[in-house]
Amino acid sequence: MIIQRRTLLGATALLAMPAVAHAQQPELVFAIIPAENASGVTERWNPFTEYLSNRLGRKVTLRIASDYAAVIEGQRAGNIHIASYGPSSFARALMTGARITAFAIEVNLDGTKGYHSVFYVKTDSPYQKVEDLKGKNLGLVDPNSTSGNNVPRFALNKMGITPESFFGRVIYTGSHENAVIALNQGTIDMCANWWNDETESNLLRMARKGMVKAEDFRIIFKSDQIVNSPLAYLDSLPEDLRAGIRAAVLELPTARPDVFRRINEGKSAPWQPTTNAEYNPIIELNRFVDGLRRRS
Repeated sequence: MIIQRRTLLGATALLAMPAVAHAQQPELVFAIIPAENASGVTERWNPFTEYLSNRLGRKVTLRIASDYAAVIEGQRAGNIHIASYGPSSFARALMTGARITAFAIEVNLDGTKGYHSVFYVKTDSPYQKVEDLKGKNLGLVDPNSTSGNNVPRFALNKMGITPESFFGRVIYTGSHENAVIALNQGTIDMCANWWNDETESNLLRMARKGMVKAEDFRIIFKSDQIVNSPLAYLDSLPEDLRAGIRAAVLELPTARPDVFRRINEGKSAPWQPTTNAEYNPIIELNRFVDGLRRRS
């Protein structure tokens, strides 16, 4: 099985869409998977939901999900109208019957649309490769995390490692930040996390917030590139509303560069249009990992 980045052949030009403006329109709920702590999510995304509210002419409420499954279930039930996913959680939503469409994808500053899963250890630890950690504790993020669970399990399988029997304990930490914190505190000896390149990663974001020192950690494994994360909306939303959401999101970097910069700290290029087909390789990855669980 190959995890690969697919290149969009080109983004179509978008005409400016008028706001869908009716003062008494029902509110919309925007949710994001818990990649960081609740205060970080709020600071990063509140200006975005305020911008959407103004563009769409209806209130957009930010919902901070307790785990990845909460976003999936919320969209399946129709209670979350717009969501920011990781690739595996979006694929899982499709696999479990959510009627949703990916309409925007994150883009790196170099124009690529992918990132990596990495294993971190403490810099002063003796571990040089994953095989050195037999009997030690592994920190994963969430069962529906791409870089924090599914890609690591795929990679470990290629190494001939069954996590639950090879490691002393396998712990789900709930978020990428929590995984690094657990490693820093010594609760675990290695953790999985997301990493774009030398200039951006969850670790560097945490270091910028003063939560950890980046130099205290080092990478002992890096995966092939994984397709970047999507934003998705419910197919049941009216067509004009979906068009308004799509236009507002894709035009955000130009319309409100300050709001866009708040989301990614200037470390990403503008979102580009995408489709569900971009995530077919991730559906295959999920199915592979599901099979590993059944055999373990």
